[in-house]
Amino acid sequence: MSNYFSIGETAKSVNVTKETLRHYDRIGLIKPSKKDEFTNYRYYTAQDIVRIQTIKALQTMDLPLQEIKTVLEYDNLEEIVQFLEMAEKKAEEKIADLQFSKSKIQLAKSDYKKKLKNNKDVDGFFLKDISERTILLSDYLETPTVDNLWDYLRHFYNQIPSSMQENFSFEDLAGVYKENNKSSLFALCKKYANIQGLKKLPSGTYLCIHCTEEEKVIATNNLIKKAKEQYEIEPQFIVEVIVVSGILNWKYEIQLLIK
Repeated sequence: MSNYFSIGETAKSVNVTKETLRHYDRIGLIKPSKKDEFTNYRYYTAQDIVRIQTIKALQTMDLPLQEIKTVLEYDNLEEIVQFLEMAEKKAEEKIADLQFSKSKIQLAKSDYKKKLKNNKDVDGFFLKDISERTILLSDYLETPTVDNLWDYLRHFYNQIPSSMQENFSFEDLAGVYKENNKSSLFALCKKYANIQGLKKLPSGTYLCIHCTEEEKVIATNNLIKKAKEQYEIEPQFIVEVIVVSGILNWKYEIQLLIK
């Protein structure tokens, strides 16, 4: 039996399961060269293994097993060779496409790694590209509290004239806008009309940091200092996005426009 391989040895050599080989046998795709009449054990030759490897390769070309079986049963060897040459050409095209895709993925990965490295800072600062935003400033609320965050957007709808309320909708987001030592809570507009209290926040790169209420003063001062020293920017305004972290709890993402 030195020229034969058991079903287990064959399956391992071609990286398929024994059940796969049994299935190939049942459908007549490839039958073992020898089957023990008493134990019904299947045995395969080196030529059988080459045929199984060919079948696996053709399957990667998305060919169904029945079509592969039909081709391999051709009586004309020249037709089989022609088919395999065509499959080889398709395989080369597929490899070229995959190599091209891989190169694009590698470029994208490298770019994102570079951005990730640049955006991370040991002090907790990070950079964020933000599109232009339109906010509606509160006409009297200055700081977040449990009471005004509970039904936050109702306050902003109430300060819009009733005849114009249908022209407005807001993101589910709360924030504080600070400029010239004045603070105002704001709502981020999804849809809006021209009324008093609207403010456009320019698009650009923002230097940011996350902090708690207790850390906010120190974090803001450190953020301003970094903007001045590293980016030579004197911030004109500060945006504090409120991040609700649980019932009665919230944190901040403080944002400074740097370019």
